[in-house]
Amino acid sequence: MGELKYLEEVSIDFDTSFVHDTNWEAYLDPYIKYQSSKLTQVHEPYGGLPASFNEHNTIIYQRFFSKTETDYEELGRQLNMEVHTVSAIEQRPGNTIPLHIDRFYKLRQKVQDNSRQPVRANIFLEDWKMGHILQFEDRVITNWKKHTGFVFNEYVQHLSSNCGMQNKYTLQVSGFLN
Repeated sequence: MGELKYLEEVSIDFDTSFVHDTNWEAYLDPYIKYQSSKLTQVHEPYGGLPASFNEHNTIIYQRFFSKTETDYEELGRQLNMEVHTVSAIEQRPGNTIPLHIDRFYKLRQKVQDNSRQPVRANIFLEDWKMGHILQFEDRVITNWKKHTGFVFNEYVQHLSSNCGMQNKYTLQVSGFLN
């Protein structure tokens, strides 16, 4: 794929109820804090991250699930991926993940093979609610249905925001295209 942008719409038929059984308070992860060691890489194309993004408006709750907690093989079959990490994010009202590109930090720690192009599936875990926004490049995504989403590579700019009144839940599946 080289430096070509890859973005594909997908859907899954998969039981994701395990995500909602999570005690989210244990998984607080301010995006700014989590990304601090990688902010230069992730936000460099934009001239850095504006100071108005801080640990109070970039909060996410992210939990990673092991192969014993969810079926990596079945997710991989449905997404046409070799799955290496599965996580879920709870994004509460008033929080944003700023415009960025993914560098697949955890995946690259796990798999040292740099010859393969990593991808991530971002799957919506509930039907769209007013104020929930995801954007890929110039495409603003709203009105989604539960278990639909997108697979994209490290060249696709994207952001996520919850300007609504209810929590937003997504599943992130990372690996390599088959």
